[in-house]
Amino acid sequence: MAILIETKTQPKEEEPRVVLDPKEIIINDLKDQIRNIEKSVNLRDSRYMTRALRSLITIRKKLSDDILTSIISYLNPNSKETIDTFIGNDDMEVDALLSDSIKINKIKGNVIPEIHIYTHLLVLLHLIDNKDFKKGKCCADNMMEKLISQNRRTLDLLAAKCYFYYARIYELNNQADQIRRFLLARFRTCTLRKDNDGLAVLINLILRNYLLYKLYNQADIFAAKTNFPETANNNEWARYYYYIGHIKAIHLEYSVAQKNLLQASRKGPQLLAIGFKQAINKLAIVVQLLLGEIPERNLFKDPSLKKSLLPYFQLTQAVRLGDIEFFSNVLQKYESKFLADSTYTLIIRLRRNVLKTGIKKINCAYSRVSLPDIAAKLNLKTAKNSVGDCEYILAKAIRDKVIEASVQHNDNGKEKTGGVYLVNGKYAALGDQAGKEAMDRKDYFNDTYGTLGEGAEEEPCKIFHERINFCLDIHERCVKSLRYPPKNYDDNETNEGRREKEQMDIEIAKQLAETDDDDFF
Repeated sequence: MAILIETKTQPKEEEPRVVLDPKEIIINDLKDQIRNIEKSVNLRDSRYMTRALRSLITIRKKLSDDILTSIISYLNPNSKETIDTFIGNDDMEVDALLSDSIKINKIKGNVIPEIHIYTHLLVLLHLIDNKDFKKGKCCADNMMEKLISQNRRTLDLLAAKCYFYYARIYELNNQADQIRRFLLARFRTCTLRKDNDGLAVLINLILRNYLLYKLYNQADIFAAKTNFPETANNNEWARYYYYIGHIKAIHLEYSVAQKNLLQASRKGPQLLAIGFKQAINKLAIVVQLLLGEIPERNLFKDPSLKKSLLPYFQLTQAVRLGDIEFFSNVLQKYESKFLADSTYTLIIRLRRNVLKTGIKKINCAYSRVSLPDIAAKLNLKTAKNSVGDCEYILAKAIRDKVIEASVQHNDNGKEKTGGVYLVNGKYAALGDQAGKEAMDRKDYFNDTYGTLGEGAEEEPCKIFHERINFCLDIHERCVKSLRYPPKNYDDNETNEGRREKEQMDIEIAKQLAETDDDDFF
């Protein structure tokens, strides 16, 4: 008999896991990015440089003085002056970082310029995050001096990123006007070198600089004389469309501005960059209101936009209701917010739209109303000559065909107000006596809600006629493009019979050609 013997497998001893220091992990990541930059320069492949620049987003959040000190010392052992100037560590701290606890081997050979500029960019990002703008400005100037002294095509991608943060640190110091000439000079240099990456960034920086100081004419001229590179990435395209939309809105080209802002929202990041998304929607709402449209309510319910768009939601309500008092209160309450968003100039123009909406409602509700009553309903009591202002506003609204009405002056002098009335256009055509009788009988109610007045249906008929012509044109083109088979063969006919017929047709064609030649000669 076979005896079964149970054997117990002894569990293997787990190997102890090596827990790395978080600082050492970040330093190793930075070393990997430095190797990617070296590969990009040696292999002339920009993909490695792009990979190193993309990692800036994650590495930036983990940077510290100790990590930057160790990386700078790793690249250049004789860099204590640079460390003390920009990072501010003491000699004792630098020596402690280079101890055996963090094993850092010095880099062999000479360091290429791309790596030097990359480390300057890391230090600049760290200073911006720590809000040390004065040291950041010194670091940015030092970085730009080294960048300008080099003329290497492998620096193009890195230089574009440096231009952006160089302009950013000057903007944070409220000294953006000092670098305008520098940006224009670099723009000319990048144009001559055909550096599309640098061109895209510099065009956006110059437009932003102009808009920051409200130089809208210069910005419009610069945008008209430059061609944005088509090979630019989507983020730069989104910024460019946003700036162009802002410029066009200031110059009263609201439809063009709306198209550019729509393109900016589509090109921009959908999940990240919430601040940029908020800025686009703020400007787009104001432009949409200036066009006479009301934004959708779902836009204001978005969790990422709800809080920032609250002033613009109240502004939209004021325009929709046509309440000039509510509009003035919103404008006064959120004036600082609108100024910070650079939309205050455009929002002031909405006063005319609010008045138009109020006049439309009054014209629909009343067939005949005096100007003081209109001034009271539009809250124009604060003006010294409210009746005169109201008459001017009504005359302009009638001229712009906002309402179909007329302003009538009665010279009998019985009314204290001078006898000036706004009469609905439908009853003005009936004459005074007939109009009064119609108003007394309240026939205007049936006329308003039963049938449309004369000329009211002309525009829909024109649009309907255009659509019919468009459909008929498409049908005619489709019929012309139809193709029919050249010959319907019988199913019972064999292939040999078909070949004989085709041969006979060819012979007949030859005979006809010969007779034609004889007739010609």
